[in-house]
Amino acid sequence: MSYTNILVSIEDSIATLTISRPEVQNALNLATVRECHAALQTLAADASVGVLILTGAGDKAFVAGADINDIRARDLADGLAAINSSLFSVVERFPRPTIAAVNGFALGGGCELALACDIRIAADTAKFGQPELGLGIIPGAGATQRLPRTVGLGWAKHLVLTGEIIDATRALEIGLVTSVVPAAELGARAHELAQRILRQGPLAARLAKLALNASSRVDLDSGLLIETLAQAICYDSEDKQEGTTAFLEKRSPRFKGS
Repeated sequence: MSYTNILVSIEDSIATLTISRPEVQNALNLATVRECHAALQTLAADASVGVLILTGAGDKAFVAGADINDIRARDLADGLAAINSSLFSVVERFPRPTIAAVNGFALGGGCELALACDIRIAADTAKFGQPELGLGIIPGAGATQRLPRTVGLGWAKHLVLTGEIIDATRALEIGLVTSVVPAAELGARAHELAQRILRQGPLAARLAKLALNASSRVDLDSGLLIETLAQAICYDSEDKQEGTTAFLEKRSPRFKGS
């Protein structure tokens, strides 16, 4: 399938989805959101995909937010439709691990897109922020929920209520990203992380992601039950037999994802 506003590639089981509207700093408009939905559906159904990397085209922006012209035209019905929020929930539920490779501005919806990914890494030139209040709106695509779960309520309130834009170093300090690398090395670092993930048991990775995502939504006993059920599935899998056998035989495992 061909796209206008995004680029999609797959190499060595690593899929890369690039938001490609560099002329507007990769801002998300409705057409881009629709293309992302279609691409994510296709990639989720592709058994060859083991990890998904999300990034932005060029060296200035990951995603600089939602397209302001789109926002200005939206009304009550559009707000209730949760246009960007629905997309980011699809990203969060993507069946394989996801990495946000933040190569520049990640503001508003861009920061929220990164928050929907499992792992966030940043170029040393990256900037993060939730400036929506300055437009008379709130972060409405997940930041009021995912941001405090990621950096704590105090920092989430600070970023949302002040609209302050922080650099990659501060993002690392507060736990918004897990690593910062020189901009020229971001792509290589993202692929290095993806390769590390691909060496793990794919079924176990999928179930671990499911359990981890549930941890912020359910009480402890329910979370532990989900964990127990996920482990039971792993215990009965071919991957567990292969992983433990490979360990005892001092060789690399050959997982099949079953």
